[in-house]
Amino acid sequence: MTVLDADLVDADAVAERRTSREFNLVLGSTLAVALVFLFISAVFGEAVMDMIAEEGSEGGMRVPVWDRSTMPYETDGEFGVALEVGPYEILATDNEWNSTHHFVEYSLPIEEGGAAPNAQISLAVWRPNVPEGVTVPVIAEFGPYFQEASVETPSIEVPGTWLGQMIIDQILPHGFAFAQVSVTGTGRSNHCMDLMGNAEQLGNDAAVRWFGEQNWSNGNVGLMGKSYAGTTNWEAAQNPSPHLKTIVPISGSIGVQEMFYRNGSSEARAMGYDAAYQAATTDLTTDDMRVCSDDLIGPLNPWSTWGWAEVGGADWSDYWDERRHLPDVLENYRGSVYLVWGLQDWNVDPYHAFPTYQLLRDAGINARAISGQWAHNYPDQPDRHNELSSGYGKEAYPNMSRMDWAVELYGWFNYYLKDIGEEPEPMVQIQTNDGRWHVEETWPPNDVELLLQDLSSDWTGASGTVNGFGSSVSMVSPVFDSETHISGLPTLHLDVTTQLCNGGQIFATMYDDTANLRLGHATMDIRYRDGGYEAKVATPASSYTMLMEFNPLDVVLPAGHALRIDLTESGEDYLPGPCASNAAGGLVVNGGTIGLPVIDRPADDNRWFLAPAWWDQQPIPS
Repeated sequence: MTVLDADLVDADAVAERRTSREFNLVLGSTLAVALVFLFISAVFGEAVMDMIAEEGSEGGMRVPVWDRSTMPYETDGEFGVALEVGPYEILATDNEWNSTHHFVEYSLPIEEGGAAPNAQISLAVWRPNVPEGVTVPVIAEFGPYFQEASVETPSIEVPGTWLGQMIIDQILPHGFAFAQVSVTGTGRSNHCMDLMGNAEQLGNDAAVRWFGEQNWSNGNVGLMGKSYAGTTNWEAAQNPSPHLKTIVPISGSIGVQEMFYRNGSSEARAMGYDAAYQAATTDLTTDDMRVCSDDLIGPLNPWSTWGWAEVGGADWSDYWDERRHLPDVLENYRGSVYLVWGLQDWNVDPYHAFPTYQLLRDAGINARAISGQWAHNYPDQPDRHNELSSGYGKEAYPNMSRMDWAVELYGWFNYYLKDIGEEPEPMVQIQTNDGRWHVEETWPPNDVELLLQDLSSDWTGASGTVNGFGSSVSMVSPVFDSETHISGLPTLHLDVTTQLCNGGQIFATMYDDTANLRLGHATMDIRYRDGGYEAKVATPASSYTMLMEFNPLDVVLPAGHALRIDLTESGEDYLPGPCASNAAGGLVVNGGTIGLPVIDRPADDNRWFLAPAWWDQQPIPS
């Protein structure tokens, strides 16, 4: 056997040599990477380097909702702010607001005043100061309030809303332009104010096309706005320009009749809204041609619909049909939609959002939605959210104030207007009445179970007369043994009998009876007993079933509590029905059924998530 002699090796010397070799390799690699970046910079210039910087910021700006409670959001301000500051400053102009004003000409058909001089839309644009050759998308807000003395807004070249200033401050620096557009007949836009009608829709489309065709634009346009400025989003999507890639309607009506009537019950403001807008924007000058043909019939339609819908009062003109936006959107639009709605919104009720969300998905439109217990406001307005009263959102404050809203918007616009990152997955972020947030693929959730109860046998007090002279019905459920999560649009199918007047109306308010806490409401005119917008004749002394449906609810009824539903002739901001003042009017309630959409979400279900809320992180209640 051969014995091999081995020298002892100094372990420290080996380690030193290994470290030296590794250092040389790292140094060489670093020099190589540096040379590559120097080459890229020299050959391709600032545009590529900006793109690399933009991509590098994605980790902070695109955060899944489940992980946001760990991020360093500013939660003690008046609104949400982006996690990161964008690399671009606003492009300076010759006015102090750094905007530029433009007129966009477009053609109108003869029936919309096309014989008048060319129609013009007035708009203002704010742009980021990007390197030469870099194009940017446009986020635009369309509305009737820019440069209108009646609402004391300044020139259209000045950010006219809280939203506009937020986009300019938080989103524009990341490489987006922002624009404000005065709808036809408002501000410096000429012609008449065709309130949400065809002329207005055509003007909106002309502005979208103009944005997409500018040499500084990348061709992609997104719309956003609240209330009227949210409704214009739907208008633009009815017959969309190929440039329109996404809309973010915040409490934007899906139709004018839909906004003021719920199952035939009329809101009080329906009677004067058209005339009010005309008075606010009409100057009757001949050069502007501001008296539209629809100005003559618009104020009449609400009255004829309220009083004589069953004999054609809603259909004597095409006024409602011309302003029914959603069907056209479902048929023609193939961009994306982000729905934003307050579940306590009494201006544009949340039934505009649901089941619209699922209808969009069914039409092949990618959609998201966020619905907290706020009113007619933005998701991140804690000063407004704090004004809510008990039963109307107060119980969810301050956890309703979503201080990550700017981050949510940035991720959405970055994909749909710049094609950066992965496509946002469809989801609904929704908040319970006690302040907890959960995320669902759709809403009402797919796994909802309908709990049906017979009002005559399971509830007490489900009979009596409801009329305009103070007669009402109050019915109470049995006690619920366990915590019950109602998530969706509860149904209330009432068996009723008309009296001698051939009409009647019921306003139903749901309460947590044990806590005497308001949860939600429903309303219906007997002529619209099947729901929707088709009226039928109701005859005296006849029996019918009213297929009522509550506004969207996401409420938690604690164990040991019962529900109560009070039935009155009218309520909140709805008008009494046409028979309310008739002593022979009213409806006799003879029971019926209630359907409660119930879901099971245990405390450890991964669909609950913590949201960056105002001031502090609010824990998920056990």
